[in-house]
Amino acid sequence: QVHLVESGGGLVQAGGSLRLSCAASGNINSIRAMAWFRQAPGKQRELVATVTSGGSGGSTNYADSVKGRFAISRDNAKNTVYLQMNSLKPEDTGVYYCNADIRSWVGLWNNYWGQGTQVTVSS
Repeated sequence: QVHLVESGGGLVQAGGSLRLSCAASGNINSIRAMAWFRQAPGKQRELVATVTSGGSGGSTNYADSVKGRFAISRDNAKNTVYLQMNSLKPEDTGVYYCNADIRSWVGLWNNYWGQGTQVTVSS
């Protein structure tokens, strides 16, 4: 069994910063891509950022709406992915979910979601 647990959400004023963390635990042999998604009220869940498992911290990709403001990173030794969010805007408000492709010790790959953490940006 695998668990993804997010932390770091909260209420912040526009222009402020937050750092989200997501730690994976359980039956983990290796982790491939890790990502952050978000879902605003009444809207579909959208991809925010991804990071691969490659060397030098992996390669990253971002939604156009967060480029230059958000930074995704991972610590493979801790099975943890981070999302540093700067210059936050009210439209960044939503529930942020961690996602990861994880291989178990028996060799099976599955995709997992965290429970989500609320980020609220006030104007």
